[in-house]
Amino acid sequence: MAIKLNRISCIAIIALLVLLVPLTSAAAKLTLAEGINKAGRQRMLTQRMVKAYSQMGMELRYRKSEKQLNAAVHLFDTQLEELQQFAITTEVKAGLAEVKRLWENLKEMLSSEVRRENAEQLRADAEALLIASHKVVLMLQDLSGTAQGRLVNIAGRQRMLSQRIANLYLLQAWGFEKEPYISDYKSAIDEFDAALSLLKKAPENTKKISDALEEVSLQWGVFQHSAKLEKGKYIPALITRSADKILKQMNTITGMYTLLPAK
Repeated sequence: MAIKLNRISCIAIIALLVLLVPLTSAAAKLTLAEGINKAGRQRMLTQRMVKAYSQMGMELRYRKSEKQLNAAVHLFDTQLEELQQFAITTEVKAGLAEVKRLWENLKEMLSSEVRRENAEQLRADAEALLIASHKVVLMLQDLSGTAQGRLVNIAGRQRMLSQRIANLYLLQAWGFEKEPYISDYKSAIDEFDAALSLLKKAPENTKKISDALEEVSLQWGVFQHSAKLEKGKYIPALITRSADKILKQMNTITGMYTLLPAK
């Protein structure tokens, strides 16, 4: 079934915006920390869209997955426009122009019928967009030159990894039990684990941030235990729910880092 972008439920869009987007000033008035947060969220959306597409292809909560995909497409479009208005250097503008070029290609594929034979090309296009989006985040982090900017980037990247882990798990459950999906899945788990340890040790953490990171650690432990199954045995519904819970937790924590003093 083709994805109907012009029939997106307003409720679905609002729900995702409430979940993922803290209330901020207009794009032109964003702080660098807020810009890093928003650009970092674009990385997550590249992976979330692959996850939702795979869920639809597997007939896993199809309608909910379709709404999730449509909402992610809408949010990527909205944030890209806001970031283009915020772009403060020629380098950032050029980086966002490349993001836009790659995004148009991916969005065209997302507007067509969901087919298993298109999944690997979709994932490849999303990977290219992820790389380009990450470059923009690093540009903004360098411009900030602060520990705050670095922490916003790292925490925001955990959101992306939560969705990356989920979509790679789903691709394997969908029958793509091969490289690079297996090694990328293991690498994403290792990266999430290492970054979580780094964040927990950050001297800039407030008690509220430390407490929130401990909650993520608990959920992460549950996820790792659930994901340790024999080859060929998958529990995609449980894994995606757990990944989305971690996404929500890390989104809140990333927002907390944006409120720290810029030093």
